[in-house]
Amino acid sequence: MLSKVISSALSGIDAKLVLVETYIARGLPSFSIVGLPDASVKESKDRVVAAIRNSGFDFPSKKITVNLAPADLKKEGSAFDLPIAIGLLCASGVLEKSSVDGWLFTGELSLDGHLRATKGVLPMTIESQKKKLKGIVIPHNNLQEAVVVNGATVLAAQNLLQVVNYFLGNDKSISPIAGQDTFDFSNIAYDFDFCDVKGQWYAKRALEVASAGSHNVLMVGPPGSGKTMLAKRIVTILPPMCLEEALETTKIHSVSGFTANDGTLKANRPFRSPHHTISDVALIGGGAFPKPGEVSLAHNGVLFLDELTEFDRNVLEVLRQPLEERSVCISRAKHSVEFPASFMLIAAMNPCPCGNLGNSQKECTCLPHAVRRYRSKISGPLMDRIDIHLEVPAVKFDEMVSDVKAESSLDIRKRILQAREIQKDRFKGLTIRTNAQMSSKLVKKFCKIEADALGLLKVAIDRLGFSARAYDRILKVARTIADLENSPTITSAHISEAIQYRQFDKNL
Repeated sequence: MLSKVISSALSGIDAKLVLVETYIARGLPSFSIVGLPDASVKESKDRVVAAIRNSGFDFPSKKITVNLAPADLKKEGSAFDLPIAIGLLCASGVLEKSSVDGWLFTGELSLDGHLRATKGVLPMTIESQKKKLKGIVIPHNNLQEAVVVNGATVLAAQNLLQVVNYFLGNDKSISPIAGQDTFDFSNIAYDFDFCDVKGQWYAKRALEVASAGSHNVLMVGPPGSGKTMLAKRIVTILPPMCLEEALETTKIHSVSGFTANDGTLKANRPFRSPHHTISDVALIGGGAFPKPGEVSLAHNGVLFLDELTEFDRNVLEVLRQPLEERSVCISRAKHSVEFPASFMLIAAMNPCPCGNLGNSQKECTCLPHAVRRYRSKISGPLMDRIDIHLEVPAVKFDEMVSDVKAESSLDIRKRILQAREIQKDRFKGLTIRTNAQMSSKLVKKFCKIEADALGLLKVAIDRLGFSARAYDRILKVARTIADLENSPTITSAHISEAIQYRQFDKNL
């Protein structure tokens, strides 16, 4: 007997349909799985046998062959347990083949037949809806992740027996649920706020500009000046995600296995802060079956690299492509996968090895050549890709004990939302959303600069020796500053402030 059941495999952050063909023939009892399965898929036969028997069904003692088509697509993970079990039950006559036609099955089986949550359910649900299938059958713990896909039909079950009884028409305790995109992103709460930061008015202004245009930032300051505290609060002033951004972000976290337990839509913007011992593969992504790295997990959010100079040089250099292209392409011998990686890079470092250079309260003990060697750990091309270089001085005692209430994140976010609306209208019909994503061609088109401002920029570039890329960065930041003031053109005041945010270049 032959049966065919639809399932799905992950390729990057997208899902591809897989046909699970099950053939039961006469012969010595055997069970083989073909179609480029990895070890976890091959091990599924032991889980499937135990789950079928413990659910009260007879397991056929015959020659069983399971083919996962297309055979040239690598399959991994435990999500094929449920479709293989359903295929066996159809081939052995327990289920009618026509009853499961058009349904996509995915889920890991425990030995007693219960369904465990699996990763990648969101992209699989999107694919089932895109291919106009009848619906998708998933573990109950993945329900909240799947029902956010508008128009999808989702059947969530606790165990294998429940699935079988539903398709036999014997179980009315479960029924398909229609997916709806009714999530509200406007009332996302955070545990911290910008009003918690004492002093640092200049740094807060720079981070407001950075958030308004999605610019990358490097903060340079002594230990304890509040660099990490400021970085963690950037997500509180960023605009809330739209549904498209939330779905894309959740897809990345879903295929990485980070939504399997709570199964909820990723509503708040990601904030990723990897340790400086991270490898280049963990940062960018990769592996035998390519998985998203930290830059992709920070998509539509913030990637914070604390103690930037402590990262390996080769790890920092691989950031060049995602910072420029907003995506990462992982190439292997037989296939390549592209992961989105549009994030704000926030980096922090000390001004020198001892950390006290420029600190009026402590004396720096570093020699000039030691400071140069310390800063040279960050290459020029990487520095050019960071729009804002920000000096964060030590907080004074008067500021620490002051009762002056600082602006809240909500107040700052209102100004940023207005600037983002201006950018939304400006880039209508284009694939970009913010000023930081403008190409050189778009910079020429949208960065209209007044004559006196152009003269000021020329003098600054001649004296400070900015590169061509730094020139574009200054114009992009100036355009964002103008947007915050609702100014159609870039004035000398905007250019002057943007130049002030190239602090690292001036120090060198």
